[in-house]
Amino acid sequence: MHYESFGTGSPIFFLPGWGGDAGEGRDVHEPIFEQRPGWRRIYVDPPGTGQSPAIPSITDQDGMLASILELIDELAGDESFALAGTSAGALHARGIVRRDPDRVRGLLLRVPGIIVDRTRRTLPTEGPAETEAWRDKQRAYYDVAEARADLDFLGRIQADVTKYALRVDPAARFERPTLIVTGRRDHITGYADAWSILDDYPRATYAALDGEGHELPVRSTGLYQALVADWLDRVEHPDA
Repeated sequence: MHYESFGTGSPIFFLPGWGGDAGEGRDVHEPIFEQRPGWRRIYVDPPGTGQSPAIPSITDQDGMLASILELIDELAGDESFALAGTSAGALHARGIVRRDPDRVRGLLLRVPGIIVDRTRRTLPTEGPAETEAWRDKQRAYYDVAEARADLDFLGRIQADVTKYALRVDPAARFERPTLIVTGRRDHITGYADAWSILDDYPRATYAALDGEGHELPVRSTGLYQALVADWLDRVEHPDA
């Protein structure tokens, strides 16, 4: 599985949304680490995305999660690590916490997919405004990722709710620093459903960013990066 790695120190794994690759997460988050040493940042291309080929034996979300866990074990070994998951990557991150919470130093969930069945999600009626910045981000990251992804492989999993969901509910109490960031205009995963998991994370900060959609951050990059920096402060000094 392909990944990009920067810096040295404690591992932090960035898991993209469904069909996404390492590029968008890298460019959003790397500026935060310019003045913050001590972290090895690892941006993952899951199977069938970016430069990672599809793995025919993977037929459901549990197979995707197992493949990601294998990479984490390979790179982190016995070391603890932080997790940052976007959209479906947030589902993977929660699944990892559910299986092995003691190894996870902190958890970041960006526009998390909470309800797998889209017909049951609580979604806003209005999507994000299509500004030039929004269109630029679409062209630079999402269109590129889609062109590189194995859409047949990914689509077979996504088309069946029973395959797209994890077999074991990822809900689990996690008492380490957590950040949940949603967009008020996110018409893909919404913002309201993420509120329902807040009690599982007693050390969580929850934010619903005004004007932002599923592609966040577009309008609020500085605010988003400040929230992530605060989360990293809390991960680095959990008893402060």
